[in-house]
Amino acid sequence: MSTQRLSHIMAFPLIFMGVLHFVAPKPFDALIPDEIPGDKRTLTYASGVAEAAIGGGLLFPRTRRLAAAGAAALFIAVFPANINMVRLWQDKPAWMKTIAWLRLPLQIPMVLAAVKVYRGSAPAERA
Repeated sequence: MSTQRLSHIMAFPLIFMGVLHFVAPKPFDALIPDEIPGDKRTLTYASGVAEAAIGGGLLFPRTRRLAAAGAAALFIAVFPANINMVRLWQDKPAWMKTIAWLRLPLQIPMVLAAVKVYRGSAPAERA
C-alpha cells in the first residue's frame, strides 16, 4: 500500500475522533486515568485537537512526515487510557468488553502504520 493511501486511511478516523472529543467529551473524560494529573476535560480537548491536527497533517505531503511521527506518539500516549477502559468496562456487556480488549493489541499495527508513513514520506522543505 502506498504511503499516501495509508496516510489517508489513518487521517479520516483521526479527524473524526478528534472532532468527537468536542461533540461528546464526557465519555473521553471518563477514560482518562485518575493517576494522570490535570483537568480531564482539558485533557480531552487537548487530545481532540491533537488527533484532528495530526489527521489533517497526514493529508498533505508537506506535513505528512511530521504528522506521522505525531500519530505514532499519540497512539503510544493514549495506551494508558485504553488500559483504563478495560478496567472500567469490566461490568459492561460482553460486546463492550470485547471492544475494550481489542483496542489494546490494535495499537501495535496503528503505531507500525504511522512509522511506515513516516519512513515513506519526504522531509518537509525548509522555507
